Amino acid sequence: MPHTIVTNVCEGVAECVDACPVACIHPGPGKNIKGTDWYWIDFSTCIDCGICIQVCPVQNAIVPQERPDLQKTP
Repeated sequence: MPHTIVTNVCEGVAECVDACPVACIHPGPGKNIKGTDWYWIDFSTCIDCGICIQVCPVQNAIVPQERPDLQKTP
């Protein structure tokens, strides 16, 4: 099951982007409600490795389930 980046918690740090072995994390357009850049996970590409959660310094920005209700997807 893919992971989910919580759009309104993400702060655009992007350590997950470089760490992802399958390049499934992409920048979202504009800013989130916190006024920061944000990223989203392509559920169809994610291999559920969990590296993104391990490297993300923002608590609760990534959850280990597929939650399209928490992640805006362009």
